[in-house]
Parts: sequence; structure tokens; C-alpha cells
Amino acid sequence: VQLQASGGGLVQPGGSLRLSCAASGATLNSYAVAWFRQAPGKEREGVSCIASNRGKTYYADSVEGRFTISRDGAKNTVYLQMNNLNTEDTAEYFCAADTGYGLGCSLIRPYDYWGQGTQVTVSS
Repeated sequence: VQLQASGGGLVQPGGSLRLSCAASGATLNSYAVAWFRQAPGKEREGVSCIASNRGKTYYADSVEGRFTISRDGAKNTVYLQMNNLNTEDTAEYFCAADTGYGLGCSLIRPYDYWGQGTQVTVSS
């Protein structure tokens, strides 16, 4: 599967963005999909993930209640809706996919397939 992340940009604090992770070469519904982010000088952080076939969703404590992960099977795409953004959300965001998580997903364990990053900058 090939993954293409998009939707990043510059937004003011309190604003919103929606990231997209579009897949080709395979049906993304069969994969657990996760969003990770990495800010300069910081370790990569798992943000959110969704299990295969509209399964469970998980969020990092830092984004719980502000971010929502979802799937659109018809578009073979996973979205990350990000609301009430703050400066600490500034990072490059990556999507990743894996078939090895059964009915779950992970914000910690590795994923086999990765898309390129999309930059999110929150600044006034």
C-alpha cells in the first residue's frame, strides 16, 4: 500500500485543520492506520489510530477531545480532524498503516507502511 498524507498548513491558535491519508495499491479498510507527529528536536509521538474495518479508535492524552480520526472507505482515505489547535501541535504529521494489529491499533508499536509528512504549523 502507498500512503499520501496531505492537508497541513499554517493556522492560528484555536483553529482547525483536517489531514488526509489517501491510500493506493490496497484497501485501507483492511489496515490499522495511525497518525504520528514529530516536532523539531523531539521524538516522534503517536497521535491517534483507528483499527481496521471501522474498529476502535485511540488518542494520545494530549489530543483527546480535540482530534478525531475517521475513515472513508469509498475514498480509501483516513482523516484526522484537528480542532482547537495550539502551538504545541506544531509538527510534521505522518500517517502509517499495518495489517498486523488485528482488531486494534497502536500508538507505540511500529507500522510497516508510511506516507510522507505534512507540516502543521500553529502560530499567531
